[in-house]
Amino acid sequence: MLKEFKEFAVRGNVMDMAVGVIIGAALAGVVSSLVDDMIMPPIGLLLANVDFSNLFITLSGPLEPTLEAAREAGAVTLNYGLFLNSVIEFMIIAFIIFLMVKWVNKLKTQAPPPDTNTKQCPYCFTSIPKKATRCPNCTSKLG
Repeated sequence: MLKEFKEFAVRGNVMDMAVGVIIGAALAGVVSSLVDDMIMPPIGLLLANVDFSNLFITLSGPLEPTLEAAREAGAVTLNYGLFLNSVIEFMIIAFIIFLMVKWVNKLKTQAPPPDTNTKQCPYCFTSIPKKATRCPNCTSKLG
């Protein structure tokens, strides 16, 4: 069992997946900063200085002006602004991963088709040697 696990662990796919997870975690931090610090502030400015991270609905507890104050007061909140930020982050990460997969697939070279020593008989459509002058199956004379 240990030998099988070792073969599984050193197989290329597992190592590729591990690298992908590490890069994905680093990418998530960068995209989170991109959304929170670069994309959402201008959008909020265009929408009358709305701070999306402070968009919430108080379900129970005292009404507070900010999400942080509501959390400190122990209020139960529905944080739809943070959810919108997460959706935008997800869309950006998904698009970046799509582009990366497309790029990696383009780098993979297609293996040339194997050169066979056979051809197809034009009369009975069976596989015959390329040098054959007569089909061994239907006995047709080949050009």
